[in-house]
Amino acid sequence: MRSHIAICAAVVLACSSFPAMAQPAYPTKAVRVVIPYPPGGGNDIIGRIVADDLAKRLGQQMLVDNRPGGSTSIGAEIVARSPADGYTLLITSHTTYALLPNLRPRLNYDPIRDFEPVSLLAKQSFALAVHPSLPVTSVKQVITLAKSRPGQMTFSSAGAGTGTHFSGEQFKSLAGVDILHVPYKGGNTAMNAVLSGETTMTFGSLSALSPFVNAKKLRVIAVTSAKRSPLDPRIPTIAESGVPGYEMTPWYGLVTPKGAPQNVVNRLNTAVVEAMRAKDMQDRMARVGYEPEGSTPQQLAEHIKAELARYAKLIKVIGFKEE
Repeated sequence: MRSHIAICAAVVLACSSFPAMAQPAYPTKAVRVVIPYPPGGGNDIIGRIVADDLAKRLGQQMLVDNRPGGSTSIGAEIVARSPADGYTLLITSHTTYALLPNLRPRLNYDPIRDFEPVSLLAKQSFALAVHPSLPVTSVKQVITLAKSRPGQMTFSSAGAGTGTHFSGEQFKSLAGVDILHVPYKGGNTAMNAVLSGETTMTFGSLSALSPFVNAKKLRVIAVTSAKRSPLDPRIPTIAESGVPGYEMTPWYGLVTPKGAPQNVVNRLNTAVVEAMRAKDMQDRMARVGYEPEGSTPQQLAEHIKAELARYAKLIKVIGFKEE
């Protein structure tokens, strides 16, 4: 009788573990990596760096698929409607996950409902830069000068609704200054506007500004991130320079369609975290102005919720509406 029970128990245990044992190794074919930006930009660069590394770690080809348009919403929708098997990934960002959902109530994707978080990839530091002719070397001096010239100083951005635009608007709101926003079509043109004297200052990526700072054609005053950037720890943050609570930190993450198998999510997460900790990845990221940020899927999920709430508050404070 005892032997009969033991045999039955063994059979039940074997049957219950069969589905897990039967799951095929991932990946067994090429994986599509959707980048919702055009080729050549910073977001495309980070996506390709990650895709290249994952191909080596996972032993399968990563097919980069640039799907720009709709301020990243087109690429996000494509991934949201793809099979939940882990063979379609999205290089996402604060724009896709925190900004657009607060600006467009009728988006064709939901940042929480439609995606499975995998890991944070990286963060980036913006910086406040001015023309060298402007008699300021600190945030407090910028604020004092702006208050003495209400409505006369200007800041250029990469366009309305972009991270550089919100960097300036948050600065205006928390510092209590009246500075005119001048939108341009891209970060390079916004930077050129300061170089030529068309605008007083700008907010841009620290890596893009650095060559002009080294050539003494621009002066960086402070970074927008909560902590000093490891790219140049000498530069103070705006928050520590007299505007407490200020932060604007662009971030990038990796997600896949909701419902992807847990073993697939775990495999991807392990590969990403290992990649972000590798010295060669940190060096590659630093060269293009990014700070690697591996995380657990839960940490990315919590980060997304926090960013959604933060951008909702910021948009309400500055009264911004997408045109």
